[in-house]
Amino acid sequence: MLKIAVLISGGGTNLQALINAIEGKELAAEINLVISNKRDAYGLIRAKNHRISTEILDIKKYPLREERQKALLQLLLDHKIDLVVLAGYLDILSEGIIKEYENRIMNIHPSLIPSFSGKGFYGERVHKEAIRRGVKISGATVHFVNEETDGGPIILQEAVAVEFCDDEESLQKKVLALEHKLLPRAVKLFAEGRLKIVDDRVEIINEIES
Repeated sequence: MLKIAVLISGGGTNLQALINAIEGKELAAEINLVISNKRDAYGLIRAKNHRISTEILDIKKYPLREERQKALLQLLLDHKIDLVVLAGYLDILSEGIIKEYENRIMNIHPSLIPSFSGKGFYGERVHKEAIRRGVKISGATVHFVNEETDGGPIILQEAVAVEFCDDEESLQKKVLALEHKLLPRAVKLFAEGRLKIVDDRVEIINEIES
């Protein structure tokens, strides 16, 4: 059974989408650990409601980033985690963690990468910039994580129309609905061994290779 750690900083709606997929027997995996860098993240309550172990690695407990990253890696290793999912996690992973879990860290981003992505593009700013620029479509992207912010191989993407009457809040709701669909699907493909990385591109294969 695929063992997952989900890293959060806020409400944890994507965490809930994964929990729902697992409990609904749509995804053969288990969430062994939820880690937050914010003590007041509502996602921690979601995890506890489903009897999932939680850990808090905040700046108060670990003032130095190096200490937080070391503690995070140790938690992942101790829990024998197979896949790390970043679900609104507002902290940058260290090079050591990325190397240890190469092609085993996924992130969900609220735009069609490479648009509105990279350093500084997270949360409401992504949607604000999309509205400001006047794009006609936006969407969500699930990708593997590498050393470049939002630069890892793209696994899944889906678009939504951006209407002239949309604002940041309404666009965020549209995109979030996509995220809740795409993230469990991407994890399912990973669990089934159907993701193959070729030259920084992700091929989705129909059958598990022997």
